Amino acid sequence: MNDDIFSGKWKQFKGSARAQWGKLTDDDVSEVAGKFEHLVGKLQERYGHAKEDATEAVNEWIEKLKS
Repeated sequence: MNDDIFSGKWKQFKGSARAQWGKLTDDDVSEVAGKFEHLVGKLQERYGHAKEDATEAVNEWIEKLKS
């Protein structure tokens, strides 16, 4: 999913993001504002994931949402 589509669907996704990653705060979700790389960064910050692992987790989560 490209960044434009991710950004456009963020309002739909953000509730699911909070459910998926409970350590994300409301402020974190607001800061992400539909930016893929920001979400990856927040996962790195909150969970201590490597960038590659966080990116993979976000991509897997997006695939689940699409199905």
